[in-house]
Amino acid sequence: MANSFDVIIIGGGPAGYVCAIRAGQLGLATALVERDKLGGVCVNVGCIPSKALLHSAYVANLVAHDAKTLGVNVSGVTLDFGAAMKHSRQVSEQSSKGVEFLMKKHKVTVIRGQAKLLAGRKVQVGAETYSAARGLVIATGTRVKGLPQAGLEINKTTVISSDEALFLDKAPKSLAIIGAGAVGCEFADIFSAFGTQVTLIEVLPRILPMEDAESSAAIARVFKKRKIDMLAGANVKGATVRPDGVTLEVEGGGETRKLEVEKVLMGAGRALNTDGLGLDAAGVQLDSRGFIKVNESLRTTADGVYAIGDVAGPPMLAHKGSREGVFVAETIAGRKPHPIRYDNVPSVTYCHPEVASIGLTEDQCKEKKLDHVVGRFPLSANGRARAALETDGFVKVIRDQKYGEILGAHIVASHASEMIHELAVARENEYTVEEVDLAIHAHPTLSEAVAEAALDSLGRVLHV
Repeated sequence: MANSFDVIIIGGGPAGYVCAIRAGQLGLATALVERDKLGGVCVNVGCIPSKALLHSAYVANLVAHDAKTLGVNVSGVTLDFGAAMKHSRQVSEQSSKGVEFLMKKHKVTVIRGQAKLLAGRKVQVGAETYSAARGLVIATGTRVKGLPQAGLEINKTTVISSDEALFLDKAPKSLAIIGAGAVGCEFADIFSAFGTQVTLIEVLPRILPMEDAESSAAIARVFKKRKIDMLAGANVKGATVRPDGVTLEVEGGGETRKLEVEKVLMGAGRALNTDGLGLDAAGVQLDSRGFIKVNESLRTTADGVYAIGDVAGPPMLAHKGSREGVFVAETIAGRKPHPIRYDNVPSVTYCHPEVASIGLTEDQCKEKKLDHVVGRFPLSANGRARAALETDGFVKVIRDQKYGEILGAHIVASHASEMIHELAVARENEYTVEEVDLAIHAHPTLSEAVAEAALDSLGRVLHV
């Protein structure tokens, strides 16, 4: 039957489209339902375009602060926010077209429109009904939500989400960012580089509150140098939204202050994209946190229905969703996929320097009363970092006292996102810190700092 498939996946983001690719590779008749552009938030209004803008911001800061020291004399340099934005959109479009190509390559049928779940692994899209013989996968993702209790509803002009921030014609003169997690810090980096006066507002006691305290402090020092205002332990109690700007009432540190800005960017809080999806009709229940309830195999409460990506719960990261997509495709195909270790999912904030982490923080080790040892290595002692004038940062490795296995790792460095995977592989395979050092690291590289931090946890650091 034309409307019958082995697998139907709802949502074409990193979780859904990767699930479709793997299902196609395994010979399953696969359909992917998408109401917007393929690639989801990540490709179109998230990971990809924001990284293009972050690179523009990096170059802007490099030229402004380090070019002369590096022997590059520049004059008459100007910043063109519109050109940077155009580049980011081109990168996004290329990536989305790449996903379209992959769907064709793996013989995935793409169905355009809004999906509605029906009982018995059936999906209605428009006037058509489709059935999934072996598995139905929900991968609809999440969206940014406002702060209605403080009078901050996203209006797409003066109160915006990351979606609108990636389509602005010009950088605002002033910007308040609600939430100083990864999204908030990345946009603070971008807009400050293009001349915007940025204020980060975080309800928890420090920026990047989910990262190790040392990583948080390191980025706070860098942001302070760049004149980014940071209000940690602060709460937005009220807002007056006007056509030309916003007045925020911010409470923190025992006082209340008013903040006048041109725009407010909501960088915290997300809501599931399940409105109108028909979860009840399909027998799909939510858990106590509001995510779709799944078991260890990502099966929902409905027979043959799975949930992956953001809708299945944290961490809400593209790469976690992609791995879940592969896992579910292989499960539906009758294979026994390798279990996902949710305690070994890397987290990265792509400001400059970058912040990357995996496993437990030092505070978490103390809270759990784990017998642990910390090894550190500063980038100021790394030759490659000194050569590039990128000495802000460190590598921190936390090991088990008895066996030497890695409990957690934290990196602040210009390429922390690339460096963290060595430690992810080590943790996945239960390597010890000594075994990390046994692999010879090329010189000079930033990755040498990883080996040095491992050695420091053993009391054998070489270059400090």
